[in-house]
Amino acid sequence: MHRRPLLELLAQYRSLDGDDLRACGRIAEFVRRHDDCFQRALAIGHVTASAWIVDGVRGRVLLTHHRKLDRWLQLGGHVDGSPDVLAAALREAREESGLAEVRAARPDIFDCDVHGIPARDDEAAHDHYDVRFLLEADSRLPLVVSEESNDLAWVAFDAVPRLAPGDRSMLRMLDKTPR
Repeated sequence: MHRRPLLELLAQYRSLDGDDLRACGRIAEFVRRHDDCFQRALAIGHVTASAWIVDGVRGRVLLTHHRKLDRWLQLGGHVDGSPDVLAAALREAREESGLAEVRAARPDIFDCDVHGIPARDDEAAHDHYDVRFLLEADSRLPLVVSEESNDLAWVAFDAVPRLAPGDRSMLRMLDKTPR
């Protein structure tokens, strides 16, 4: 079954955060119920992959100012039918940052989140079942802002709460980041 690798990653996932654990359970249940969970065409929601990209000294994180949502966020996006969510997170990180070299800091899931996406144009409101990975990149390499973003920036950890006020999932990832 093409969903089994993700279900196994979710089963192995451990966190001390209750919101994160509930999200993990919701993602696992969604994946079990929907054979087409990796397809963007699944109108009620779909699996997405995010990249929490830190620099080598673990003092900064790469954030994007998302054009449609008008907020600073971690990089990431749709898995485009692929059940390999880590590969999707790496692909999204490269596409959205222009970084040629991005690597997984570890192969396991870093964080889980389920969040609503508002309706717009021809797309109904739906949920993103977001599986997040801790990635590393060299902050000295040049960045290329994609058409999905207004800006990209390496942000000092202590500045993240100012750029993402009240965003509990971003603050949770920040708290979990090994220093």
